[in-house]
Amino acid sequence: MVPTLAADRRLLECLESLAKQTQRDFEVIVVDNSGKGLVRSQEMTRRQESPPEIRVLENRHNAGFGPAVNQAMRASGARYLATLNDDAVAHPGWLAAAVDVLDRRPDVGMCASQVRLYGERRLDSAGMLLSNDGSSKQRGQGRAPDDFPVEEEVLLPSGSAALYRRAMLDQIGGFDDRFFLYCEDTDLGLRARWAGWKCVYSPLAVVEHHYSHSAGEASPLKAYLVERNRLFVLVKNFPVRMLWRAPLAEAARYFWHLVYLTRGRGSAARFRASGHHGGRMLWYVVKARLVLVRNARWLWRERKRIRRGARITPGVFRHLARTSSIGARRVAEL
Repeated sequence: MVPTLAADRRLLECLESLAKQTQRDFEVIVVDNSGKGLVRSQEMTRRQESPPEIRVLENRHNAGFGPAVNQAMRASGARYLATLNDDAVAHPGWLAAAVDVLDRRPDVGMCASQVRLYGERRLDSAGMLLSNDGSSKQRGQGRAPDDFPVEEEVLLPSGSAALYRRAMLDQIGGFDDRFFLYCEDTDLGLRARWAGWKCVYSPLAVVEHHYSHSAGEASPLKAYLVERNRLFVLVKNFPVRMLWRAPLAEAARYFWHLVYLTRGRGSAARFRASGHHGGRMLWYVVKARLVLVRNARWLWRERKRIRRGARITPGVFRHLARTSSIGARRVAEL
């Protein structure tokens, strides 16, 4: 399942990499969010030498990542469903390695890929980490792939390149459409963990990723959505004892954002370097909280629904979060 907005040469490169997979019994569903039918008009599905079956679903507007994946999931009857960013290039053995994990482990609902920064011997992610304020960051980002050489359990995968078990998605309800973009993979992964499913990282499932190609690495849209969706993740998924600690972690992260801003490092510095005023960032923080209040009833209903289907205790969830945690300082630095 490949959602796309730009439908440019990056998407073509992505589709060409899927045509080279050693795993052959699969289909590709491209969800065109451009609103302009760019995938068909540019004949991207016809330019591969020997592609797998490719279907295109067209939307009249940008539905967002999660809704596009859900749309593709409803159109497919496959027992495993992979998500791949349109700016990602899969190595030939990617899909076969991820499928092998789920075939061998019926208790595993998610496989995390080894996602490398495109053209580099550095990682984008080897699974995801979780902060006490609901922020999530890529495990191993910037480090060498050789630092993560073994198959192992991780908290959850990055949606940029992941394989999910359909039975799990049917059970927990797929991606949350309200997230639109960013953090939806964190929300889904945490809901899956509440439901008792595990996630395994495969170092053999290798993908290279052009980071933040579509929405921009430090765009205003990303700044707002990450802050809003972090709060959604927090309220929906965190046990009460973790919720009480969240404001302290949040305050620490804001402090380190300011420190790294003065040093020209981190996401806040990249936001300012992109020509955006610091006051705009403050407005996004305020706006995210206003939206959180407006969505309080829905979030409370979702929280209760997740707890009703829980197969682990809050104590086990806290343990999972501790073993896959990332500090506020590190979040601000990345």
